[in-house]
Amino acid sequence: MKSQQESLSGIAYASAAFLIWGLSPIYWKVLHNISALEIIMHRTIWSFVFLVIILVFQRHGNEFMAAVKKRRTFLFLIPTTMLLAFNWFIYIWAVNNEHILQASLGYFITPLVNVLLGMIFLRERMRLLQTVSLVLAGIGVLYLTVYYGKFPWIALSLAFAFGFYGLIRKVAPISSFVGLSLEIFFLSGPALAYLIFLDSKDAGALFHMGIKMDLFLMGTAFLTAFPLLLFTLGTRRLNLSTVGFLQYIAPSCMFLLGVFLYNEPISSAQKLTFVLIWTALCIYSTDAVRYYRRVKNSVNGTSDNPI
Repeated sequence: MKSQQESLSGIAYASAAFLIWGLSPIYWKVLHNISALEIIMHRTIWSFVFLVIILVFQRHGNEFMAAVKKRRTFLFLIPTTMLLAFNWFIYIWAVNNEHILQASLGYFITPLVNVLLGMIFLRERMRLLQTVSLVLAGIGVLYLTVYYGKFPWIALSLAFAFGFYGLIRKVAPISSFVGLSLEIFFLSGPALAYLIFLDSKDAGALFHMGIKMDLFLMGTAFLTAFPLLLFTLGTRRLNLSTVGFLQYIAPSCMFLLGVFLYNEPISSAQKLTFVLIWTALCIYSTDAVRYYRRVKNSVNGTSDNPI
């Protein structure tokens, strides 16, 4: 049973992580004059430097080297590396091309996509309210597609890329932090080669756009790894149902930024779609809380700490 103090600290850690992710469009907007691909390359290189320091500090070096030598690790992490890079690229491109609302919609849909993928690939049985939430979300996306006559590919690309990433990592025989470090390691070689190529053509941003841009490019490591560490600290101290609620902080912040700070137009179709998605998420989250409490009480007896 988790203590109240431990749970409160877990909420603080996880909330901080989701808040950083939710406000990250402000950071990426500063780099809007740099291509999304080049930003991803810098994010990769500087994140790997940051993660190596953490690996050494937390003494995960032996686990990292052991994982590098296992062929099975590569079979799992090569596809997750590609999905991670794709997710990063689409997200940054969307933010810097006035599609923050679609990006936020994608991350609202992600938990529901996780349920769908679990049912299809892991043969997890869906409860009635989970089915209702998926149907509502599907209606919202379908309505938006019919209304615009255009597929909401940004939202669905982000949701399914992250969903498949989580699905593969769920069954991968490696810890989350070392796994991420390996994924960044795999991307580092091509990223470094690309940045060297750009610099040879005097087309790179680093050292050519002023010290402010240099610092922001290097700071992408902090924006990548630091909230991940906070997230890890938080999830270790909380029930999954609580984490499920807190994760909506990020797309909610993105939605508010898109509407009120960056003045992205929001149509009646988008409003209705978000209402349907939010309703689906309320149903899904309520069902998750009831389910996990019921399971916990049946195993451990009634708990006086529901967090």
